[in-house]
Amino acid sequence: MTRVLVVDDNADSAESLSLLVELMGHAVRTAHDGEQALVEAEAFRPEIVLMDIGMPRMDGYEAARRLRTMPWAATIVLVALTGWGQDEDRRRSEEAGFDHHLIKPVDPAALEALLGPPRP
Repeated sequence: MTRVLVVDDNADSAESLSLLVELMGHAVRTAHDGEQALVEAEAFRPEIVLMDIGMPRMDGYEAARRLRTMPWAATIVLVALTGWGQDEDRRRSEEAGFDHHLIKPVDPAALEALLGPPRP
């Protein structure tokens, strides 16, 4: 089972995305800002992080940069989930350490392709 951390300051969005990921067969935890994401990631050690960019306290860019400094997180897949889809937004997410940039609302087929089949 793939461990997935969903990070979004909108509780309804975080909950619905978490449910979708669980229905796809993956283990999920949620966080609602960048600071909470770092704490949750340290405890859960996700393989994939689906993270909103525009959040209070610490935005997704900063949280991604900080995750990338943690030795255990070198191989995690960071996915930016945002309403921002201009070339500049994509460049900024890549510079922050994101591997993928998806636009909200996320297409379930694209998400499933990214997550892959659940592992035992």
